[in-house]
Amino acid sequence: MVNEANVKQAGAEKQLKEAQGKIDVLQAEVTALKTLVLTSTPSSPNRQLHPQLQASGARGGYRHVGGHVRNKSASGAFPSVPGKQENTSLSIQPAAKEDREMDSVLFAEFLMWKENLSVERSSAFLSRVYREDIGPCLSFTKSELSQLVQSAVENNSLTIEPVAMSALPMVKASAVECGGPKKCALSGMSRLCRHRIQLGDKGSYYCISPSSRARITAVCNFFTYIRYIQQGLVRHDAEQMFWEVMRLRREMTVAKLGFYLTDQG
Repeated sequence: MVNEANVKQAGAEKQLKEAQGKIDVLQAEVTALKTLVLTSTPSSPNRQLHPQLQASGARGGYRHVGGHVRNKSASGAFPSVPGKQENTSLSIQPAAKEDREMDSVLFAEFLMWKENLSVERSSAFLSRVYREDIGPCLSFTKSELSQLVQSAVENNSLTIEPVAMSALPMVKASAVECGGPKKCALSGMSRLCRHRIQLGDKGSYYCISPSSRARITAVCNFFTYIRYIQQGLVRHDAEQMFWEVMRLRREMTVAKLGFYLTDQG
């Protein structure tokens, strides 16, 4: 029995040594792979990890056609510069960081407006915003309705609400005036309209496209913020208020150019 136990112990020790040897080999392989990964960067990739980046003569991934070097996966041919080796390594440009610089004229106009808070366009500050942002943003093909929309926004009496894709209760007006689920009342364009507006307490509803809604919303957001300033609800210094106003002005410009966000559903 003792001899049998010794044989089993010797066998177990042998298996343990073999397992430890395999573990040492695997650890060495992992260390080598880590070294390859750490020494490979987008601007200087390790060619052992990326064999597709090897020179043209090594893999045959490139072929010469009429004095031009063409990659088989490329759609066009680019002339090679004599005496200059092509750089086949991939490079990633660093992401640009947005910076800003205050315009002294705009800031001075804003400070003057803050001394006499009003939503009237008589001040240089609001006069400029109307001329450069609000007017263009609310200038639609249907000019008469556009003016009514602007007046409702100024009076804080405009409402925007989702519209069901089923039958809509329209007032007695032409389809061109009020639009419909597939036609924007402001632009006159055939668009799927998921929202509608109401001007004051009038019974009329006007279906609007996503782009028109974004433009109206951008202007409403601006008026909401300056009303908050007027009511003393904004607890920021003048410079912080100014930059928020500039951000809201940019939103109006972006919306006017046709850009808007959509709900991911």
